[in-house]
Amino acid sequence: MKVIYNGKADPKTFKDVLSASIPQMLDTNPDVIYLDADLMSCIGTAKYAKANPDRAINCGIAESNMAGIAAGLAAAGFKPICHTFGPFASRRCYDQVFLSAGYAHNDITMIGSDPGVTAGFNGGTHMPFEDVALYRAIPGATVVDVADSAQLENILPKLVMREGVKYLRVNRKSNDLVYEAGSEFEIGKGVVIREGKDVTIIAAGFMVGRAIGAAEVLAQKGIEATVIDMFTIKPLDEQRVIDCAKKTGCVVTAENHSKIGGLFSAVSECLIQNCPVPMGYAAVEDEFGEVGPVDYLAERFGMTVDHIVEVVEATVAKK
Repeated sequence: MKVIYNGKADPKTFKDVLSASIPQMLDTNPDVIYLDADLMSCIGTAKYAKANPDRAINCGIAESNMAGIAAGLAAAGFKPICHTFGPFASRRCYDQVFLSAGYAHNDITMIGSDPGVTAGFNGGTHMPFEDVALYRAIPGATVVDVADSAQLENILPKLVMREGVKYLRVNRKSNDLVYEAGSEFEIGKGVVIREGKDVTIIAAGFMVGRAIGAAEVLAQKGIEATVIDMFTIKPLDEQRVIDCAKKTGCVVTAENHSKIGGLFSAVSECLIQNCPVPMGYAAVEDEFGEVGPVDYLAERFGMTVDHIVEVVEATVAKK
């Protein structure tokens, strides 16, 4: 794994990866099957589905039904991949995922695209900040929030073959470029991107590049930050969190979802029991989403480099 962050957008979109990786898995593994809730064109799988109707199923705008079908297929030995927009992959079909997949021990992979502020002009109804909290509450579930295309490309096949309920939140366009193509990642292990002695910034997904950018600004101010890409929010890499917290004495989380039940909650639950330190967060407060361009929404909900810097400085001052 090699970090190549340069502050620029990843030239390869997440849609590019999904449109190539899902068909590849379908073609190479007869147990993998793909279901979608009428959004195949949004992630580039429509052409494949038309040519392979027995391998890719359009369930229509019926997400709960899709989750039930996936659970049934899993019970029959298949490895279903389900895709729809983030709010529909989480709150709309939550009962079916919880009971028919989680409780019944059926292995399904749910992909929730355009989560949080990346929903943009689709607006507040399509802007899940609560999806991570919902999936974290399912016993044995795995929750992943990827940072860039290289991470998605490596993680997706591993996630599909993993046992239990898996939830992957991913933008359809691109985030900042962070990793070199071909990088390897282990589910459940956070990636230390940068070492520092004064504070630990733990980020996931959309916020990883912003966390690195904040660390660079902080370094110019004399504050050295460790940055961890905690792409697996559940199971959390608790030992890495504890070790870094002990080293730096304070922790800030940066996330494109609600602080209630999200990464901040996961990290807080770990540290309050094992290594209490001053904590801060750049995350969504107890609020609903709204309509607007992504840059505006990032500013509106405190997901900017400047806001992370402010939170870090305030948190370091509490040490």
